[in-house]
Amino acid sequence: MSPRLTRLSDVTGPAALPAYDPAAHGVGIVHLGLGAFHRAHQAAMTDDALSRDGGDWRIASVSLRSRDVAAAMAAQNGLYTLIERDEAGMRGRVVAAIARTIAADPAATLDALCDPGVRVVTLTVTEKGYGIDRATGGPDPENAAVRADLETPDAPAGVLGLLVAALRRRREAGAAPFTVLCCDNLPHNGAFLRGGVTGFARRLDPDLADWIARTVAFPSSMVDRITPAATGATRRDAEALTGCTDEAAVETEPFVQWVIEDRFPRGRPAWEAGGALFVADVDPYERMKLRMLNGAHSMMAYAGFLSGHEFVRDVMADAVLAARVRDHLGAAAATLAPLDGMDFADYAAQLQDRFRNPAIAHRTAQIAMDGSEKMPQRIWSPACDALDAGQDIDAFAFATAAWMRYCRGVDETGKAHDLNDPRAQALSAAAAGEDAEAVSDAFHRLPNLIPPALRDDRAWRAAVGGSLSTILRHGMKAAAAGRHAGGGTVSDN
Repeated sequence: MSPRLTRLSDVTGPAALPAYDPAAHGVGIVHLGLGAFHRAHQAAMTDDALSRDGGDWRIASVSLRSRDVAAAMAAQNGLYTLIERDEAGMRGRVVAAIARTIAADPAATLDALCDPGVRVVTLTVTEKGYGIDRATGGPDPENAAVRADLETPDAPAGVLGLLVAALRRRREAGAAPFTVLCCDNLPHNGAFLRGGVTGFARRLDPDLADWIARTVAFPSSMVDRITPAATGATRRDAEALTGCTDEAAVETEPFVQWVIEDRFPRGRPAWEAGGALFVADVDPYERMKLRMLNGAHSMMAYAGFLSGHEFVRDVMADAVLAARVRDHLGAAAATLAPLDGMDFADYAAQLQDRFRNPAIAHRTAQIAMDGSEKMPQRIWSPACDALDAGQDIDAFAFATAAWMRYCRGVDETGKAHDLNDPRAQALSAAAAGEDAEAVSDAFHRLPNLIPPALRDDRAWRAAVGGSLSTILRHGMKAAAAGRHAGGGTVSDN
C-alpha cells in the first residue's frame, strides 16, 4: 500500500510540484466552504500565485458543516492532487496552498477570521448558505442560522454571523478589516454579500454597520471551472500520479476562468499567475457566463436527466439535445451587449467543446440541484430581456418546462429522484398535476419565483405551456426534437 500524501518529498510520480516551500509562507486568506470547487479553483490559483510571487497568502480553509473533507486534508497537511482531464489524457499537480483546515468548528473559524494576518476572506457556500433574502437584500429572518446568530452574536455559526462578529472584533482590536470576496455563481455577488453583512450588522449595532459599509471591500467575481465529484477512479489516478494515497484528490477540466474586480485595500495574491483577469466591472462577464454557460447547463441538466443521460458529455452525444444546447447558447448570446475581448460565437463553440469533454463525468443530477435559486438568473433574466427586445423565447420556455417536469420528482421510467432544492415541497406540489396548463399556472403563482414580467406575459405563458404539454404527453425527447423536425413544436393532436 502506498504511503499517505503528507509531504511534497513523498511524491514519486509524474505529478508537478509547487515551486515554493509551503513552510516559508504564512496564512493570509480564510476560505469558507471547503469543497472540490475551491480546491480546483481558488486554492489552485493561489498555488500558482505563491509559486510565481510568493507572499504570505496560504489559506485556512473552513468546512462549515461536513468534517470528512477537512479531516482528510488535515491528515495530509493540506496537500492534495489536482487532476486535469481532457481527450489528450490526464495531468496531475500537487497543491500546497491550503495551510490548514477547520472542520465544522465555529469558534475556531471565528479565531481564524480575527487573525490580523488574514487580509482576504473568500467564500463558496452556495446561495442558500448565506442566509440572505434576495428580495430585500438583507439577512433572511426565516433562516435558522441567521435567527440563531442574531440571538447569540458572540457565538455565531452562520456565514453572516461569523463575518460580522470577526469584523466587530477586528475593529475593537484596532486591526484592519479583511476584504470579502464571494466566489459563488451569483449575480452581483459582491453587492449581494455586502447587503447581507451590513444588514445583519445593522440589526445589532448601526455604528458597526456604518463602519463596515465605509471600510470593507466586497469586490464581485466570476468563476468558472467544471469540477465533477471525486470517484474511486480519481483516487486511483492520484496514486498513479503521486505514488501516494490521496483521500482529498480532485479532478477537473483544463479550462479555468476567474474575473475579479480589483478592489483589495490590503493587497491580494498574484492570481494573474493562474490566469485570473482583474477588471473594473465584472458584471458583463458575469452576465455572459450565467446566461450562456450556466443557462445551457441548467437546460441540459433537466432535459438530459429526464432523457436518461447521467452525464453532460452524454447529453452532447445526443444529436437532438446537442442541437438544443446550440440553440440555447445562441438565444442567450442574443440578449447580451457586446463585450470587449469576447466573441460570443467563439465562446459558444468553446463551451460546446467543454461540454463534450469525454474525460469529465459531470452528472446532470448534480447540476440540477437548487433549481429554484439558479433559474432566475440563468433562464428567466435573459427571457425577460428577450421578450423586451422581441427576440425568440423558445429556448428559455423549453428550459423552464423541462425544469417544471423535473420537479415532479420522478423520471420518465417512473424512478423517483430527490429535488435537492430549498423549496422542494412547494415545487413538488406545483408539479403534481397532469395537465400542463394547471402545472404551469401553479408554478407561476408561487411567490418570489418567476418574475411578474414573465408571469403576466401571454406569449411566454403559451410558450412554456406548449413545451410542457409536449413533454407530458410525448416525453422529453419528443419535445426537444420538436423545433428541429421541420420547425415549431411537436403537435399534441
